[in-house]
Amino acid sequence: MSEKPAVPGDDKPKKKGKMGLVLVAVAMLVVGGGAAFGLMASGVIGGHSDEKEKKEEGPQLVRKGEEDPYAPPAKEGEGESHGEEVEGEGGDEYRTAYFTFTEDFTSNLKDTDAMVQASIACSTRRDGRVLQWLAKHELAIRSRLLEILADTPEEDVTSLEGKERLNKRMTAAINQVLVRKEGFGGVDAVYFRNFIIQ
Repeated sequence: MSEKPAVPGDDKPKKKGKMGLVLVAVAMLVVGGGAAFGLMASGVIGGHSDEKEKKEEGPQLVRKGEEDPYAPPAKEGEGESHGEEVEGEGGDEYRTAYFTFTEDFTSNLKDTDAMVQASIACSTRRDGRVLQWLAKHELAIRSRLLEILADTPEEDVTSLEGKERLNKRMTAAINQVLVRKEGFGGVDAVYFRNFIIQ
């Protein structure tokens, strides 16, 4: 165990070695912290707080028995004699609200002399804002639905499968109009109250 005498030039390489080690450690911390931040920001790790905020935007699903804060006011004479609305305990956990378009739709069918006349309604499980938007933009929605009817061949309206495709096309079209006008769709399905082909 002999001690070597200190040479004045020997401590310079040791300081450089320690400085290099410190720089490498700091660089690793910066790179690791940046990677962790990137993963959290992209939602790979962490609380996914951006996802929660996105889910809370727009009309919300309304559970059966819950009050709809955006429910449209009852029209005169509605709801007075029917009493309080009663929801079944089974089935869908969300309540369904319906909107009926004020007038029937009449259109020629594609590549034929046949005509179709239909009374149409749609449904939503979202809050009353969707119903308000349907009423507000009924003209734009009506125009789009008439375009779809005019582009429908007669074979599509005479079969169950064709009517189901027409329902899906109409539901998508209504949601497209609502997204363009209000930033959110919310219509779940289209229903034919009557459907006449002439």
